[in-house]
Amino acid sequence: MKKRYFVAFAILILNLSYLAARPFGGGGSAVPSKPLPTLTTRPLLQQLAARLLKGKQGSIVALNPKNGEVVCLASNAPDGNSYLPAIAKAYEPGSTFKTAQALAMLAEGLITPDTEIACEGFFLDGNIRVGCHGHRSPLNLTEALAQSCNTWFISNFMAMIGDDFLYESPEEAVNTWNAYMRSMGLGGPLGIDLQGEKGGLVANTNYLARRYKDGWTPKTILWTAMGMGDITMTPLQMANLAATIANRGFFYKPHINRDTPQSPLPNKYKVKHQTTIPSELYAPVVEGMRMAVEHGTCHAIKAPYPICGKTGTIENKAGRDHSAFIGFAPVEEPKVAIAVYIEHGGFGADLAAPIAALIMETYLKGKLSDSSQAKARKIENIKTMM
Repeated sequence: MKKRYFVAFAILILNLSYLAARPFGGGGSAVPSKPLPTLTTRPLLQQLAARLLKGKQGSIVALNPKNGEVVCLASNAPDGNSYLPAIAKAYEPGSTFKTAQALAMLAEGLITPDTEIACEGFFLDGNIRVGCHGHRSPLNLTEALAQSCNTWFISNFMAMIGDDFLYESPEEAVNTWNAYMRSMGLGGPLGIDLQGEKGGLVANTNYLARRYKDGWTPKTILWTAMGMGDITMTPLQMANLAATIANRGFFYKPHINRDTPQSPLPNKYKVKHQTTIPSELYAPVVEGMRMAVEHGTCHAIKAPYPICGKTGTIENKAGRDHSAFIGFAPVEEPKVAIAVYIEHGGFGADLAAPIAALIMETYLKGKLSDSSQAKARKIENIKTMM
């Protein structure tokens, strides 16, 4: 039978799962024990997400960084999935992860915003050659984020794992790095008020010992520097990372039930979670993400308000590369943080970034401009489903 595809929306699934969890009274009728909660998702965003995901496989997650409310949660996935891929499918995040890498290395004092690395268009170490984008050289941190320089991030990450002055061993370096990532909400479920959430992977020494039974070195795990290999994240975690950067160092557990007097949220959704990254260290990462939109890898995004963003292009041996984007807007006093992941979508700037821009515009402005409507129609007609 030919596969059918569907867009799985949080509003529908949540209401069905919520009602299914209710006790049933006599005669088989549902008897709610308390008032049904009000959802935080916005119908306009859900409807737009349906259009933009048509013919594509992937997810869109948008959060209000001020309180962790999920304002958009949508996925398009093969028929038969019993969960939303947005919260339960872990992907390699690609270069969107370079934001977290930069924060960890800044916090350890291994780099500064002025740290420069020369790049000749590729990273080379023995028989390993990793290509890079065309850009000037050398680059500092903000420029490396804006241009998504693989050489810059691989070189500095390998230097961290191999630093025998600061760390007693590569194992200590990896576990230190892992702790920073955990503080940013990675490596385990965030605890959204939905069933079926998964947490992705952040490598530690126990995992590396199991995977690389003949031993490992910084060179073995260099791919992690650019968000590939021993690191995976769900789209929800990607959006939460964007929210954490937007807040300059804290986040609230994402939730899809609104806090009301009739249905108050558990306190765990009202607690501010601080990362172990000092708040002042977020400034160069925010600036790098702003530069990425102004003249970097996602310069095609145009908006009447300042956007911070980071694209990701994830190599895929089974077809076109996957397209990813994280970002937030406005830069100061952010109101929305977002992640978009489109399987087989090409470069991060091809689909994920423009889709994110349209969702953010609808949230911030209440509607799309005429030119943005035209972009939405064009994206709606693009098919990437394998």
